[in-house]
Amino acid sequence: MKRLAFYFDSSKCSGCKTCQIACKDKNDLPLGVNWRRVYEVTGGDWIRENNAWISDVYAYNVSLSCNHCEDPICLNNCPTNAITKREDGIVQIDADVCIGCKYCAWVCPYGAPQFNETIGVMTKCDLCADYVDEGKNPTCVDSCPMRAFDFGDYDELKEKYGEEAHAYPLPKPEVTEPNILIKPHKSAERAANENPEVSNMEEIKHA
Repeated sequence: MKRLAFYFDSSKCSGCKTCQIACKDKNDLPLGVNWRRVYEVTGGDWIRENNAWISDVYAYNVSLSCNHCEDPICLNNCPTNAITKREDGIVQIDADVCIGCKYCAWVCPYGAPQFNETIGVMTKCDLCADYVDEGKNPTCVDSCPMRAFDFGDYDELKEKYGEEAHAYPLPKPEVTEPNILIKPHKSAERAANENPEVSNMEEIKHA
């Protein structure tokens, strides 16, 4: 089975949220529903050395949507079988079958499924399946002004970039085998060993 996947270079991301806005616009998402979210990770402090204060702070961004996992925990826990996986790996929610129970949102470690109060069902990134069927990239990929994204077959992207599917604050990839490869920011390893915070939690608290 083909594995369509995202590649994301966190070292290039400026946190402009153009990808998030493009996704929201393309899918006509209501207020509070963001299929793609940009996490702003901050940490460190100012350190006093003699009579001077030295900056030891860091910050970076991680742009995240549904990762269309190899072992999608949302699909495995949907009581109505509203969530299905296409042969190309795209995980979708059938709004006609979904009852809005939110089980998928509770179990997803990435906060991908989100309840749309307007239509009363769960929704999430569908990888711009209509664009993919036309041979085009998802809108978030092409909208990024920093060219922090790539898109294609997982194995081909892994051979090209050699990256893994993990960067703080994401969970270990072994949980669901997400179809995303990430080039971590240089501070991501430090963040994983310290106690940083997601400074824009108000924007992404639903996830």
